Amino acid sequence: MAFKVEQALHMVGGAGETSYATNSRIQEKAIYRTKPILETAIAELYGKLLPERMVVVDLGCSSGPNTFLVVSEVLGIVGDLRRRLEQKPPEIQFFLNDLPGNDFNNVFRSLERYEKMMEEEKGDLLVPHYVVGAPGSFYGRLFPCNTVHFFHSSYSLMWLSQVPQGLESEQGVPLNKGNIYIAENSPPQVVKAYQEQHRRDFSTFLKSRYVELSIGGGMVLTFLGRRNKQPTSGGLSCMWGLLAEALNAMVSQGIVSEDKLDAFNLPIYAPSMQEVKAVIHDEGLFDLEQAQIFEFNWDPFDDTDDDDIVFDNVLNGKNVAKCIRAVSEPLIAHHFGDAILDELFSRYAEKVARHLLVEKTKYTVLVIALKKKA
Repeated sequence: MAFKVEQALHMVGGAGETSYATNSRIQEKAIYRTKPILETAIAELYGKLLPERMVVVDLGCSSGPNTFLVVSEVLGIVGDLRRRLEQKPPEIQFFLNDLPGNDFNNVFRSLERYEKMMEEEKGDLLVPHYVVGAPGSFYGRLFPCNTVHFFHSSYSLMWLSQVPQGLESEQGVPLNKGNIYIAENSPPQVVKAYQEQHRRDFSTFLKSRYVELSIGGGMVLTFLGRRNKQPTSGGLSCMWGLLAEALNAMVSQGIVSEDKLDAFNLPIYAPSMQEVKAVIHDEGLFDLEQAQIFEFNWDPFDDTDDDDIVFDNVLNGKNVAKCIRAVSEPLIAHHFGDAILDELFSRYAEKVARHLLVEKTKYTVLVIALKKKA
């Protein structure tokens, strides 16, 4: 599976039952949860610069109902601020960025509906704005120097630029046999390979954004992570581990090739806050304004705070499977073919349902606000 992520990674397009648009409530919840941090960052930036023109970029925008949430939030914040400060409204240029395989057609088909809704909801608070697409990987340069005021990214930085190198022995033997991510039985070389790939990618990301941001510019970044220092622990390792179990069961029944499974490793990493802060410190390009950790239930439709009660584990399992399928299907289909998808995620839903009867596991979400150093 030696390929760069941009060759195959994108969320499931369209608006069907398995699409990202239909199964992205967990991402929606994160955007609403981090709204106070976004408000603080935008308010500070706008209050200090009072720009006549602002450039705002949403990195990893994907498609579906969440695509314009950040646009809407920024317009509302700036509209309210300019009225209170009695300032002429700035013009805002929004760039929606994602990999070239993203369903940009769906995004811009919904733009007219969004614009009409915004005019009805915000009225005179509405700020003149323009929305364009910006395909490309954010693990590299996307915009000219000193042209962007603010970057936002939600749940995109968990994806690596490529599958980590070093997951095979010198003889070409897979080291992470039977696993698709870091697991408790993964060799130390595998854990190290994932950690180093994340460190390289996040460093490249910070360097690229620093060059593109104008003086006084900043970022709010949200991504899945873990609380524990040990990479093999946490909800994300468990979640992908259950998918690996479903694949292994299909291997034992001859549905999936064992060699195919052993060659498949997900280009994803859930860092700890300590790891994130270490890269930021080592690069020395940004001031860390805020850093928070919070949690969500695996099932995006389970909003209860009780850690023990599972009302319908079968339904929970199906909801989790739909969510995971919406973000991982293209990678799985690229490697295994699409014939196994329905069977795989049916088995996965059953495994998640059984797991939730034993432990109501949660996602750990990291959110940081950064400001460019002068």
